[in-house]
Amino acid sequence: MSRTVIRGGLVITASDEIHADVLIEDGRIAALAATGTPAAGAFTADRTLDATGKYVLPGGVDAHTHMELPFGGTFASDTFETGTRAAAWGGTTTVVDFAVQSVGHSLREGLDAWHAKAEGNCAVDYGFHMIVSDVNDDTLKEMDLLVDEGVTSFKQFMAYPGVFYSDDGQILRAMQRSADNGGLIMMHAENGIAIDVLVQQALARGETDPRHHGEVRKALLEAEATHRAIRLAQVAGAPLYVVHVSAAEAVAELTRARDDGLNVFGETCPQYLFLSTDNLAEPDFEGAKYVCSTPLRPREHQASLWRGLRTNDLQVVSTDHCPFCFVGQKELDRGDFSKIPNGLPGVEHRMDLLHQAVVDGHISRRRWIEIACATPARMFGLYPKKGTLAPGADADVVIYDPGAEQVLSAETHHMNVDYSAYEGKRITGRVETVLSRGVPVITEREYTGRAGHGAYTPRSTCQYLT
Repeated sequence: MSRTVIRGGLVITASDEIHADVLIEDGRIAALAATGTPAAGAFTADRTLDATGKYVLPGGVDAHTHMELPFGGTFASDTFETGTRAAAWGGTTTVVDFAVQSVGHSLREGLDAWHAKAEGNCAVDYGFHMIVSDVNDDTLKEMDLLVDEGVTSFKQFMAYPGVFYSDDGQILRAMQRSADNGGLIMMHAENGIAIDVLVQQALARGETDPRHHGEVRKALLEAEATHRAIRLAQVAGAPLYVVHVSAAEAVAELTRARDDGLNVFGETCPQYLFLSTDNLAEPDFEGAKYVCSTPLRPREHQASLWRGLRTNDLQVVSTDHCPFCFVGQKELDRGDFSKIPNGLPGVEHRMDLLHQAVVDGHISRRRWIEIACATPARMFGLYPKKGTLAPGADADVVIYDPGAEQVLSAETHHMNVDYSAYEGKRITGRVETVLSRGVPVITEREYTGRAGHGAYTPRSTCQYLT
């Protein structure tokens, strides 16, 4: 039996803050006791970690990543090996990635392909959602089988006609099935049919720069799709989780539905909280670095997102980590913004950026842990194994230095991408040591993990329903 004790830190969970020592046995939290008490003094261990003056946090749960995703004739630049290593550097110890069903193929084929990509390569634990691109009788039956084996969430797209797009009838059928099998539908809510019209009109006018990507993917079309998804879920009697909410108008739709007592949930991402259309408008095609969907919005939308996080009308902050290098990927489509690969790097910086939000007064420390650790674990059937520090939980633990300062930069990050979306941003707070199931993967700012340590983690159904 291996034993580790972490002494002297401020333990922060979604519900409590306490100066406590943490005892870890064989990869799990065995006990917590207030620092300096006889109970804590009785902890004995093979290894002692000093967290005096530091925070002791649950490992982050990033419920929205895209490692090795094929998109627009290329692939996301982070592999499961490089992407999960970067996650560990940023204090995230569990990622839930998206396996992809291609049109004309089964869910099983897509899931098996993603298992093959990830197995033996991950530095931290991982699970899968399933992208459903082809709704038919066989797909619906497969959804039941996947829920039974721990793939309990299914993503559909109201955007990207001809690629991932589902029409309202297909969406309704999948929602009806999830109402029966306990699965959770995750929705990319943008009116892709209308957006494609606006794209073609913009290109015909000669509007080709990256900033036009944000202008054609209008906030009202995100809000309209969000409203439609909510009503379809209501008809089906199914819960709904809307991914990467970026627009104030979409937050208003979620707020209204939740005020009506519906099981409707929303996720936003750091890029919408810290970046804006100003970045899309950067000169010399630099704006291509910031092309993602939903797009970055004008800065005034940020207040609604922060308010939604404080009022719990938005429950989760994930990254939608989907990096493409500027050189050789993003820049290949100069002259046509519609062909720029959609996605931003971010898996390494989510916990730090949200701590900066604590420093800036947007959220509390406990809310930080709630939206980054506990609620994503509950939403996707991982709690209390993940997302908290309590006896019996996996010993996914971050020792965090709240006073350290750092400057985010492509020169120092560990994601396999040649730019940082936050280049030059100065923030306060930094991950110091990370344990995954009790095993050190980051030790005092040195990588001590290995590919293959991360284990596939089946999930139960959503634990967040009202």
